Amino acid sequence: MSAQTWTEGPLLGFDTETTGVETHRDRIVTAAVVLRAGPETTVRTWLIDPGIPIPAEAAAIHGITTEYARQYGQQPGEALEEIAALIAGHLRAGHPLVAFNATFDVTILEAELKRHGLPTVEDRISRAFSPVIDPLVLDRALDRYRRGKRKLIDLCTVYDVLDTGTFHTADADVIATLDLLAKMVQKFPDLGGAELAQLHAFQARAHAAWAENFNDFLRSKGRTADASTQWLGRDPEAPTTLQSVTPLPGGPDSPTGKLF
Repeated sequence: MSAQTWTEGPLLGFDTETTGVETHRDRIVTAAVVLRAGPETTVRTWLIDPGIPIPAEAAAIHGITTEYARQYGQQPGEALEEIAALIAGHLRAGHPLVAFNATFDVTILEAELKRHGLPTVEDRISRAFSPVIDPLVLDRALDRYRRGKRKLIDLCTVYDVLDTGTFHTADADVIATLDLLAKMVQKFPDLGGAELAQLHAFQARAHAAWAENFNDFLRSKGRTADASTQWLGRDPEAPTTLQSVTPLPGGPDSPTGKLF
């Protein structure tokens, strides 16, 4: 894919709603994959019976109860195979996966595939899970000193993304994330000029730097420093096996004034 045209698509958005936030213990309840290619947006969603009770706290967020998932949900092995095959096909084609807080969604998907004895996405593409674009990681790196929360709903306000009023449904969150990324490219044009391999590697380093700083803050408050430095569950120095993984010049603190 040309370094100058990745913003035009195809872009593959991905999001999950789950039974909880422990990626190696909890299960996927709903998932959405949204393909955006030029003006065309195609949405595919899954409702899954996770096979375990859905805690009331989780159901209050995404609206799916245990009873509803059991009655209407797809069996997890079947749904996960469909999701993984779709994502792997696009990654093999060089289309980036776009996900807000991608580490969570990527890690829980891979854990679920292993749980059900299915090939992981990394197995299917024969490399690390890439390329991935995470607007949360990019915002932390490119506007690091801005005060305020950085949840999806918060960043949609900051970047003036239209509020659909339906956050915490997987498909709405994916569409909002894709819209958010487009707004970020408008604000930081150098994003669109970066090669996907460069952008992927930059995010790994940026996440590691953020986690180290956040852990320092936690220690200063006498709290446990438990933020992982590994983006997408991987060492930020580990190669992705994508071609042309080279450092991005500049950065948010660059004396040249350029972001990349």
